Amino acid sequence: MQKTPLLAVIGGSGLYNFEDLADIKTIEIDTPFGKPSSPITLGTLMGKPVAFLARHGIGHTLSPSDVPYRANIFALKMLGVKRIVSVSACGSLREAYAPGHIIIPSQIFDFTHKRERSFFGKGLVAHVSVADPFCENLSNVLEEAVIKTDSNYHRGGIYITIEGPRFSTKGESSLYRQWGLDIIGMTASPEAFLAREAEICYTTMAHVTDYDVWHVSEETVTVDMVIRTLSKNISIAQETIRQMVTMIDDTLACDCQDALQNALITDRDYIDPEKQHQLELLINKYLD
Repeated sequence: MQKTPLLAVIGGSGLYNFEDLADIKTIEIDTPFGKPSSPITLGTLMGKPVAFLARHGIGHTLSPSDVPYRANIFALKMLGVKRIVSVSACGSLREAYAPGHIIIPSQIFDFTHKRERSFFGKGLVAHVSVADPFCENLSNVLEEAVIKTDSNYHRGGIYITIEGPRFSTKGESSLYRQWGLDIIGMTASPEAFLAREAEICYTTMAHVTDYDVWHVSEETVTVDMVIRTLSKNISIAQETIRQMVTMIDDTLACDCQDALQNALITDRDYIDPEKQHQLELLINKYLD
């Protein structure tokens, strides 16, 4: 019987090519929100069960706007996942955050406009707290793991999520810097918010690939530039994940795992039965 994954990793389709990943199994999952971006790869790493999901699909076939974020998070919840680490590319809006560095952000500025941001809606309303959108406990583990790789990293910073798929104009990039934002990417939102609604701890390991387009002395960001940097950093990401797996104690509880406790606002007598059935995995423990 497959054990519950201690940690799930959402990232590129090549991230799970660990030499020491054993007991590999790939499964297809259907959720109330459709199929996730890709089949989920399960395996054993450092003697512990883990799961991997390719955010943009196998071979990177989905643009940031087309990623089925709700299906991805719900599928991992169906597997019993309690912790997710996201591995993603980002652009830097600060001189100190240089290409090749790793950022563990603390905040999100959601600048997307086309995405479904919540599991809840008509028939069942919830207002979950995301004042601190990244799990502090899991981010601490991530930081300890990154330190062990001797990589250049920064803890903290605001991650602005833009819609994409295009890169920013110079005018936009300059404005984001004036707003005091630190890194820019296309996937943190709504992924982090959905993880909180699903009561899953979530943190991000963001790899700086470029200086966006504001840095006049650097070349303009291109897809080739992003791929080159990510390819160099994949071994760092894999070693970090190995270290995280050894550090996580499955007995430790976290406030993220009770995020819906005071979030449901719809009167129980008026909850839409169909919506309740759709979300029973998330809410039944509060309705029983």
